This record gives sequence, structure tokens and C-alpha cells, in this order.
Amino acid sequence: MQTQIIDAIKATPEGQDADAILRKCVHCGFCLATCPTYSLSGNELQSPRGRIYLIKQMLESGQAPESTRQHLDSCLNCRACETTCPASVPYHRLLDIGTQLLEEQRPRRWRERLLRRAVLTVLPYPSRFTPLLRTAQIVRPLLPGSLKNKLPRHQPASAAPRKTGVRKMLLLEGCVQPGIAPEINAATRRVLSHFDISLQSARNAGCCGAISYHLQQKDDGLNFMRRNIDAWWPLVEKGFEAIVITASGCGTTIKEYGSLLKDDSQYADKAAQISYLAKDLVEILREEPLEQLKVETQGSLAFQCPCSLQHAQKLGGTVEQLLARMGFKMMPISESYLCCGSAGTYSLFQPELATELRNRKSAALRNSSADHYISANIGCISHLSSSTDKPVEHWIQIIDRALQISD
Repeated sequence: MQTQIIDAIKATPEGQDADAILRKCVHCGFCLATCPTYSLSGNELQSPRGRIYLIKQMLESGQAPESTRQHLDSCLNCRACETTCPASVPYHRLLDIGTQLLEEQRPRRWRERLLRRAVLTVLPYPSRFTPLLRTAQIVRPLLPGSLKNKLPRHQPASAAPRKTGVRKMLLLEGCVQPGIAPEINAATRRVLSHFDISLQSARNAGCCGAISYHLQQKDDGLNFMRRNIDAWWPLVEKGFEAIVITASGCGTTIKEYGSLLKDDSQYADKAAQISYLAKDLVEILREEPLEQLKVETQGSLAFQCPCSLQHAQKLGGTVEQLLARMGFKMMPISESYLCCGSAGTYSLFQPELATELRNRKSAALRNSSADHYISANIGCISHLSSSTDKPVEHWIQIIDRALQISD
């Protein structure tokens, strides 16, 4: 693709990145086949190729109509297009550049800014989010049905393992997961203890930075990343062998710290090391002798593979293979490549599209005839649980329960 980006933009690091990305695109249209929003609308401007053209026009003219925001905002950033793209176009990076530039050129209406500020003031902070969630759960019976269905029920975490393992790893607690489903990390600690692995949480670590970064608050997002690096670094220096992440959306971001902070002379090297140490839970467990565990498998499983796991981290199929190794019966689901509509904060800002995609994914899960539904990301779990006929759990909870039954 030939480009004529205006000099004021092309002179910036972001402009140079955008120019290189645009030149990789060969207009083939393969991305349309796996794009969730294109599958719903049939409108090419609601596809990666269409959005690439819109961003290109903005970079070449220095301005964009309001309709461009609508099409960029409706992108889930699921990266299914990147899995399909024969030219390996890093579309998500171009989207970040385009949305940030549009935010600077054309400020949002005050209502939109207010809602985004409210989200950014609460979600990334467990000390704020969890008390609000608990309050809402207490008054749940008084809420209208539409809100009641979206509100997750309180799930207290059970006891962590008592024994201390020889191998030491860090565990990301996250921002919303401790409030919504603390049992996920508790189950992770118990299962990994079978392999003599102890997990430790760094006191000052928190949100991975994705929420702020993808809502065009780039500096805030990068500061969350720097704070995590500072919190983890003393333990990294003590020899902790990995950073275990149980939410694949967070894992995607942490694995990109190295590239996102590559121009920060103070943090670049540390960020690269943190990204190297960051591992999704499945990457840890698949290397262990799972066949030695005594598990009592009960019922069949349907796994909804989050976009962040299969498209961003390129770990599609790994959870299914791991569970099959342990003797679980896996049931395939249709359109497994398609996003469920959660996509971080997407379901808050694009509720209609998110609901359509959620219902489509829920139907696929039901049609699998599986006894249990599982996923690997807290956002997907929460989003889907409001519409499925069975609870959606993290896959590590299934293993943990099977181990407890066998004991």
C-alpha cells in the first residue's frame, strides 16, 4: 500500500510505525472472513481493511469525520484479522495509533468523556472496584432484571495451599478478577502446589495497564506498567522464574511491555525482561507431568478460547490439549475463532454489538452439548455468564475440583 502521510505525523515515532504497517497491507481482504463486526454488519468499513483505509485517510489528511470514530470504536481489537492475515500486518498497533490521533484531533462529547473517566477511575483499582461490587451484590435483589443479570454473584475464595514449594513464581492478582472471581487465583495456587511451585504476589503490583492504554489514556497506561515493573523487579532479581497470569487479556498486555516501553531509556531493558518472564498459566502447566496427577474427571467441557489467548498470544488449542492429556472430554464449539463481545471495556461502550456477539457465542456453547463451560479470561467469563444456561468458569477451577474429588 502506497502512503502519503503528512510530514507533521510522519516525523513522529507513531507516524513512522503507521507508515510501515500500512505498507505491509496488500488489500487481500482475508481479514473480512474472521472479523466479528463485519460478520454482523456486512459493511466493509466495519472490517479491518475498511478501518485501515479510514486510518490511512486520517494520517494523510490530518483530519477525520465523526463517522471514522464510530467505525474505529466498534472494533473489538480481537486480532482475529492478524491470525488470518497472510502479510502479518500488526493491525492492533495501527488501531492504537489511529484511535489516539483521532482522540487528539476530535475530542469526544462530554457525556462520553464522563463515562470513560468514571470507568478509568474505578476499574483499574481493586480498592475501589471491589467495595462497589460488594455493595451492588448486597442490593442485587432490588435491582432491575437487566442489571441483575449482568452482576456476578459473590464467590468467596477457599483456602490457599499450606505447603511452600521450592520453585518460586510471581502471580498477577489483577484489578477486577480478585473482586469478581477470587477463586481463580486460589485454585491456581492449589494446582501448582502439586508441582512444588509457590506463587507470590507483589504488594504494589496492580492493573496491567491495558484498560487505560486502550481507552486512549496512553500515559496512564504506561505508568501502570512501570509501577508493575518496579513492584516485580526486586523479586525478579531474587530469581523468581516466571510471572504467572490467569487472565489472558492481562497476559497479552504484559507480554508487550517490552515493545510498549522500548523508547523509555529507564525501563526498556526491564520491560523486555518482564515480557520474557510473563507466562499464561497454560504455558506453565503444559510443561509439567500432568499424567501423574490423580484426577476425577466428571462431565464434558466446552472451552471458549479468548481472543487474547488464541489471536494475541498465539496459544490457541493449548488449553484443550492440556485438558485432554489429563483425561477430560473436550467438546468442540462452532466459530471458535469469533470474539464473545467482552473485549475489555467494549461491552460497556458498545453494548448492542457486544450483546449480539455474546448471544452468538452462548448459542455455540449450548450447541456443544457440553456439561461445563470454561474460558481463560475474567472478562469473557463475566460477559458470557450473564447469558449462558450453565455457569462459565476458568479452566483451572475444573482441574482444581477434579483434584479435590480424587483426594
